[in-house]
This record gives sequence, C-alpha cells and structure tokens, in this order.
Amino acid sequence: MMQINHDTYFNKHSLLNVMNRFMAAANNMDETIMVPSLLRDMPLDEQDEAMVPVTNNNEPTCPSKQRDMYEHYLLLKSLKNEMEWGLLKREMAGGASFLEMAVKQEEEQQQQVNSEQAEESSDLESQFHFHLTGLFGVLSKLTVQADHLTNRYKREIGGSSLLR
Repeated sequence: MMQINHDTYFNKHSLLNVMNRFMAAANNMDETIMVPSLLRDMPLDEQDEAMVPVTNNNEPTCPSKQRDMYEHYLLLKSLKNEMEWGLLKREMAGGASFLEMAVKQEEEQQQQVNSEQAEESSDLESQFHFHLTGLFGVLSKLTVQADHLTNRYKREIGGSSLLR
C-alpha cells in the first residue's frame, strides 16, 4: 500500500492539494445548487447579459462551448465525476463526455506536434512536467469557475446571506 507523506499531502503546490481544492469546490457547487434548471439561459458572465451578439436567426453567438450556466454546471459536475470514478465509468456508459471530446482534440493536436518534433518526444521528464503544469493550470481554473458558479447562483436566487 502506498503511503502519502503528511508534508507532501498538505503542501499547497502538490497535485493532491490542487485536486482536493477542485473536488471541494465542485462538491460545494453541487450541494449549493439545489435546482440546476434555474441556471438555464443565464450567461456565464454578468456582463454577457447586456452584450450578447445575435446572428441573423436571432440566436446568440457564444465563443464558449458552454452557452449558459447550466451547461457549465453540467461540465464541472461531469469532470468531477470522471476524477472520482475514472474513465472506467465513462467506458461502461458508452457515451462521450465533455472531457473525452477535449482529450481527443488535445490528442490530435499533440500528434501533430509529435510528428514535427519526433526526436524531442523521447524526453519523458519534460513531457511529465509539461502535462503536470497543464493539469495544475486546468484544475486551478476549474476550481475558480466552480466557486464563481456557486457564488453567482447564490446571488441570482437571493441567497446573499449564504455567501462565505
């Protein structure tokens, strides 16, 4: 059985700490948002409400894949579940998740880079640090987004007394 060093576990720069912060923020979001359907048609950012560009067919154009807070909530919840249960649950379900689509896109881009830099790709240490840095960045952004979504939900439903 693998033992985790107590000092490493609580180091603010450890991967475990970053993962735990995201999981805590996602759990808090999930516990706070009792009626996720209230998030439908709410833009991700407050300033987007006033300045949403409209196309010819009166549909707003959004550069983000998640058009509203509800879709963003589903994405964060899906990522949390995949971190908890791993990829096995997704494979058993047979469906493609947001994470799977992003991973496939990243793999395609990585294959293009790898074909251009085949001789440099043998350095496993640099690959490890590259992906670890990316993982830290993504998990930190997801944590901020989960906290933002939770606080925005509290403001929208009038639960300002619930804000921490």
